[in-house]
Amino acid sequence: MTNWLPDPAALTRPAYLSLAEHIARAIEAGTLPAGARLPPHRRLADDLGLSVQTVSRAYEDLIRRDLIAGEIGRGTFVRQKGGEARQPYLPERSGELIDLSILKPVCDTLHLDKIRAAFTWLGETLPASSALSFRPNMVMPRHRAVAAGWLAEVGIEVPAHNISITNGASSAITAALMGVAPVGSTIAAEALTHHTLMPLCGYLGLHLEGVAMDRDGMLPAALDEAARRTGLRAVFLQPNVINPLGVQMPADRRAELVAVARRHDLAIIENDILNRMVEDAPPTLAALAPERVLYIHGFTKITVPALRVAYLAAPDRFATAVANRHLVSSWMATPPIVEILSHWLTDGTAAELIAWQRLRLAERHALAEQVLAGRISSTHPQALHLWLRLPEGRAEEEFVAEARLRGVAVAAGSAFRATDRGKRDSVRIALGSTDLEELRQGLSIVGSMLEEGAEAPLPGI
Repeated sequence: MTNWLPDPAALTRPAYLSLAEHIARAIEAGTLPAGARLPPHRRLADDLGLSVQTVSRAYEDLIRRDLIAGEIGRGTFVRQKGGEARQPYLPERSGELIDLSILKPVCDTLHLDKIRAAFTWLGETLPASSALSFRPNMVMPRHRAVAAGWLAEVGIEVPAHNISITNGASSAITAALMGVAPVGSTIAAEALTHHTLMPLCGYLGLHLEGVAMDRDGMLPAALDEAARRTGLRAVFLQPNVINPLGVQMPADRRAELVAVARRHDLAIIENDILNRMVEDAPPTLAALAPERVLYIHGFTKITVPALRVAYLAAPDRFATAVANRHLVSSWMATPPIVEILSHWLTDGTAAELIAWQRLRLAERHALAEQVLAGRISSTHPQALHLWLRLPEGRAEEEFVAEARLRGVAVAAGSAFRATDRGKRDSVRIALGSTDLEELRQGLSIVGSMLEEGAEAPLPGI
């Protein structure tokens, strides 16, 4: 059992969060190595002058963060680092924290009313095939036709049978990767990319090459060099605001990347889950290069989180492979949820919710500009988040830990890095995960931390 103890005088309120952060820092520093056994709850409570409940809550927080694990009959141990990827968001929201770590749309009673009405409609109209059939081809053709019409409105002409309907963008990304990149091959992504892409490539046996980028996205020359050096099979891009920087790739950069992809015969996976919520967007990569782009169009971030559906449109050369991979990994999207999506696309509900979301995000971006006063490094008026580069000397993991101690959860930039080349310590701040007043409070705390510099306040101040 470890003899390490935090200094009781260094603990601040809320005590359970402060204790959890001290233990987390000791784990990060190696003071508490993997496999170290932590003191029993009551012993640690007595040593620190805390209640057993406080220690229990601290341990529970660390378990949720995947830093420690409890084993019945043996005790509580520090987990092995690197076994599984740590996500940028809190897996479970604590009541004391303002959670700006998880990316989600702004939601109100409107959304709950809409989804409840949709389930009422579904109960009255659900086709037998959506409730009783195991065969995707008995359920999905009608919905693929709706999808093809919706995609055509954003300039993507694709046959309905080339569209896979998936349970959200994560499922679509998985099927797309499996469809274009055999085990052992290499795919490219921007140096800052989707936080699930790194672990997913590891699970699928793929090598991920992080490619240099600037404020407009991936550098074409860097992609060309990577393709010559590594024998790339595909490139994963998020040109339309959902990327970590929250920026919109300009039309000329999109055209240059398409030219490189054609030169090396690369497949392009385009993750465009905010799609038509983004006003005045340049043509999609799928519209520029329909012969090689697998296009992902999602709905959870622009309508209601419960509407976990995405469209994956593939060119002829990849459509069968993608459909097969989706079949064996997910079989098919949940039919009743797909029924609701098709209904909302045809009756105007989806368009209404998208327009509502755009307006609410405008309010939140105005608030962020007011509170952070020019400290925002990059974002877009329709982005769900802000990207903040930290001042020199501020380490992002320490910044995230200190923010938690002050009652705010933000996401460390490390979760989005496909490579550490050119690293700049940064954090992502989600705008839609809480109400306006909590958002103001959370942004104010972050702004105060940026003003204070690297030195944290002494305990009790």
